[in-house]
Amino acid sequence: MSARPDMPYWWEEAEPAAASTGALPARADVVVVGGGYAGMGAAIPLARAGREVVVLERDRPGDGASSRNGGITSGNIRHSFSSLISKYGLEKAKAIYAEGVAAREELYAFIEAEKLDCDFQPTGRFTGAMRPEILDTMKREMALLHEHIGVEPVIVERLDMQDEIGSDLYHGGVRRADIGGVHPAKLHRALRGVAEAAGAAIHSGVGVTNIRRTGTTFEVTTPKGKIQAAHVIVATNGYTDKGLPWLRRRLVPVISEMIATEPLSPNLMQKLMPKRQMHGETRQLGYYYRPSPDGTRILLGGRRYASDTAEARERLRQGLIEIFPELDKVQLTHHWGGFVAFPMDQLPKLTVQDGIVYAAGFCGSGVVWARWMGMKAAALVLERDEPSAFYSDAFRRIPFYNGKPWFLPVMMNWYKLKDRLTGTMK
Repeated sequence: MSARPDMPYWWEEAEPAAASTGALPARADVVVVGGGYAGMGAAIPLARAGREVVVLERDRPGDGASSRNGGITSGNIRHSFSSLISKYGLEKAKAIYAEGVAAREELYAFIEAEKLDCDFQPTGRFTGAMRPEILDTMKREMALLHEHIGVEPVIVERLDMQDEIGSDLYHGGVRRADIGGVHPAKLHRALRGVAEAAGAAIHSGVGVTNIRRTGTTFEVTTPKGKIQAAHVIVATNGYTDKGLPWLRRRLVPVISEMIATEPLSPNLMQKLMPKRQMHGETRQLGYYYRPSPDGTRILLGGRRYASDTAEARERLRQGLIEIFPELDKVQLTHHWGGFVAFPMDQLPKLTVQDGIVYAAGFCGSGVVWARWMGMKAAALVLERDEPSAFYSDAFRRIPFYNGKPWFLPVMMNWYKLKDRLTGTMK
């Protein structure tokens, strides 16, 4: 067992480090609140454009979901393409899904151009169908995506699954070659290095307690003093606290947690994950899983709905065994969690309220969306013509909600019931 079993597996190689603890500047061109992927995504283009950028992070930069996630570059949208067509029309649906493709491709290009050390592996991702009729639905969805977006998925029938995964749980599935994996903590460390090299000043241990507009500028208040700024970008997502009440009332923080197995034999890894690719499934409360970048372990994650840590850990272990019964006796070395965040409509958000730019609501797919939305926020400050399908004033407050998700157990039980009614959960 690890000496710190509650530590993210990713921190073994790239634990977040504190930043400057010196005095804050009195003024800045742009204050970025939040030091994760989104904060770095905003800071890099701003600093490279010659702006004086100060990044304020309540904890250590990258301490939140940016170094705790699964490292899968999905750029997922929570809604199916067909449901978006029904709700918004074909053109809006196309714009939303096409932006996911663009965001993912841009991330890959940035990793290559900047030579980021983040264990990027373009392995593909297989999503397993829990029932035959779900596979039929997936086929229809993939046909629509291919027709309108140009995505080229591979439909995998149940008889052919041995090439994708060593499990009998699924009734076939879909393989996407354009999705891969990264080491998320290394990715953040590399992005932070780029931001600092560009001239961004990053401060850790500095939370924001208030932002007040004063004419054409902003006064950002922290326990370490105040900063006058021409612009403010808020990029705190699932770690938004009471110092940012406008955003806090619009985001539901949800714990996403993961486990890591002990090292497995090369033969067993080859049997269970022959393509070393990323994996997901179609349950409402399903699991996402992948090999570690070195190919020696399996890492599995899902949403938490048990308050007891031991119970939550056991649920993940049982999920792992349900997929791979051979791992019944395998030891777990790590169990950790972090917060993701969902707006009311479960779509990423880019908006401006009283002059403050907000980039948030990545719905558990922040490896792609967080940095991308940070970049789009920076483009708004720089007045660059970089439109986004997610830029909108329509960022609704959640009724009867002040930032404490009292309704979350009800929601989780509803998703659990849906899985049971469809026969996809034991």
